Amino acid sequence: MKVVEEEQRIRVMEGPWDAVSVIREIVESGQQEDPFYVFDLGEVVARYHKWKATMPRVEPFYAVKCNDDKLLLTTLAALGTGFDCASRAEIETVQQLGVRPERIIFANPAKMASHMRHAAAAGVRTVTFDSETELMKLKQYMPEAKLVIRIRCDAAEAQCPLGIKFGCDPVADAPRLLKLAAVLQLEVVGVSFHVGSGARETAVYARAIHFARALFDMGACVGHVGMRLVDLGGGFPGNHDTSIDEVAEVINEALELHFPERSVQVIAEPGRYFAAAAYTLAAVVHSKREVVSKLEDSDVAETSTMYYINDGVYGSFNCVLYDHQHVVAEPLREHDDEPLLPCSIWGPSCDSLDCVITDTRMPPLAVGEWLVFRDMGAYTLPVASPFNGFPVPRVRAVIDHGLWGIVKELWPLTEGHFMIGGRMTGPQREASPSPPPVLLEPHIPNGQQNHRALFVECALK
Repeated sequence: MKVVEEEQRIRVMEGPWDAVSVIREIVESGQQEDPFYVFDLGEVVARYHKWKATMPRVEPFYAVKCNDDKLLLTTLAALGTGFDCASRAEIETVQQLGVRPERIIFANPAKMASHMRHAAAAGVRTVTFDSETELMKLKQYMPEAKLVIRIRCDAAEAQCPLGIKFGCDPVADAPRLLKLAAVLQLEVVGVSFHVGSGARETAVYARAIHFARALFDMGACVGHVGMRLVDLGGGFPGNHDTSIDEVAEVINEALELHFPERSVQVIAEPGRYFAAAAYTLAAVVHSKREVVSKLEDSDVAETSTMYYINDGVYGSFNCVLYDHQHVVAEPLREHDDEPLLPCSIWGPSCDSLDCVITDTRMPPLAVGEWLVFRDMGAYTLPVASPFNGFPVPRVRAVIDHGLWGIVKELWPLTEGHFMIGGRMTGPQREASPSPPPVLLEPHIPNGQQNHRALFVECALK
């Protein structure tokens, strides 16, 4: 007998559906008041296969910081990805799922001593560095580590530039650090870089791979004869209307030019590529007010509506502040032929900083209407907090029935983890302390499956 938590339930969908139709079904139950996400596992699976088809030499090591939802991590682990971890907690999280230490890169160039000791004890060996200080710490706490030197090579434009914080100069600093590592008898096995999260330039990958080749040759000259790893970092697009085809072409050509030998392992650290489009957020308008202001350099007054929703910048929309995201709101209800009027959208807290969208146009909304926000899986949930007493949105996971039949075989699950159930509706918090569902290992003979909606119960380990 196994008890499965409500948060781990995955609804298996039959027939035509999309994230918005799932949101509509939940909302129409009349029992949902708090904001919530719909997480489409099929989007993650599709993106994994797209990655493998377009960049077959590059192994994805998912950046856990982007979204540490355990169900997302479990799905990626089942597909075979590695993981880019930056802390002890992230290492513990993925290892609790059964991920082997060799599938983890400790990719924080400035690590805390206690985290280094934990990584060493956990068997994680591949780590990054970009300074003399870090080399000295590695000598003290992880002398058996396989070191990867992180260089700086910034994209001309990126959503979040990272070179201002991490990465040594590939010409002025990296050769000296390679020599120092050799003197300290530390093993450097590769080169890494990060062009910037949400990079908007593809040619930067070719420049960085060129630098990596030069450092491989330099490393061999100073004693690092076993260099065999190139880490392309992140920066890959993830929204539903983007593609990795262009960047994949640049990377594939650069790898063939500079690293034609297949003995060199190539990895990357995609985050938003896997997470962003898989999550769709729903939030409700709980209040509104009209404000009148004069247009700039004019005596003409304009009326604008301030809409208040039950999620904000201290919750899911922290991405507006920290990840520089431009979010787009869509009314869940159809507004045929209604005019688009000036408005702004605000979060629920009592802080004037809590503004989700400062200036946009939408049809007139009534209190109680729901808004949908797509591409909300990246750098949202991990930073969300219950500030001012407002709950962090719950995640409702779904997968298509046809895909479920394949994916479930990848997970360490038995038939006891599945049950037939009804609609996934109801409030975020239970109204009364009812007991959790108990599964009794149901047996469904082949060919006699009931084609009602199914729920997959995942025991996350």
